Amino acid sequence: MVRRPAVAGQFYRGTAEALHREVSQYILDSPKEPVIGILSPHAGLMYSGHVAGAVYSRIEFPETFLMLGPNHTGMGEKVSLMAEGVWEIPTGSFEIDRVLAHRLYEESSWLVSKDVKAHLFEHSLEVQLPFIAYFSTDVKIVPIAIMQLSLEEALSLGDAIAEVLRKTEYPVTIIASSDMSHYVSDEVARRLDRDAIERILAIDPEGLYYTVQNKRISMCGWLPATVMLHAARGLGASRAELVKYATSAEVSGDYEHVVGYAGVIVK
Repeated sequence: MVRRPAVAGQFYRGTAEALHREVSQYILDSPKEPVIGILSPHAGLMYSGHVAGAVYSRIEFPETFLMLGPNHTGMGEKVSLMAEGVWEIPTGSFEIDRVLAHRLYEESSWLVSKDVKAHLFEHSLEVQLPFIAYFSTDVKIVPIAIMQLSLEEALSLGDAIAEVLRKTEYPVTIIASSDMSHYVSDEVARRLDRDAIERILAIDPEGLYYTVQNKRISMCGWLPATVMLHAARGLGASRAELVKYATSAEVSGDYEHVVGYAGVIVK
């Protein structure tokens, strides 16, 4: 199974040369460190690329990225794992880590489905790949799209991920793909996003879940972030750092209808 790019030429440049050039403007010369997890946005690169680039510039690359993203399309299962195949973008291709995917499925088959349909047109994970490809196309991926989860299910999935990664003999980093507040004023977005980011930096998955729900924060990847934080906590994470925050107003000039973007590393 080869998963072709769904949003090349829309969210990012559609040719290898143009995409490499586009991504390169967002890469920073930063010291790199091993991390357990990251939060990275997935909007069009012209809007959120500088936030995602700052995150990927900070991390040592593992052998595999376990990628958690929201399901925007409504296609597929509640939690959809693509367990084998290859994902392509203009600047490279990424093999799915079949061994890790199988181990995770065995640990969480009551909740996770092997499903390709959810991934065919979903952009939230695909938009991470140009940044990964800039540094390496040898890294493998395990893509998981999340449509809906209760808090108990999110924590159970985080437990399963932590259990599998504890037994994995090579380094794996968990990506939670998410934008923050959607289509509110810049002032409101920054206020609400600050509340959510505080919970993320505290490595408090339950707090993030309830903060997003109770304050009605339109953070599309709150469930992937909740799962990532709980898994990271189970793997011994003790500190999180906000690498960069921005809103789309900084590019569009529209301060009345913005989307927020946060880049976080968890270690």
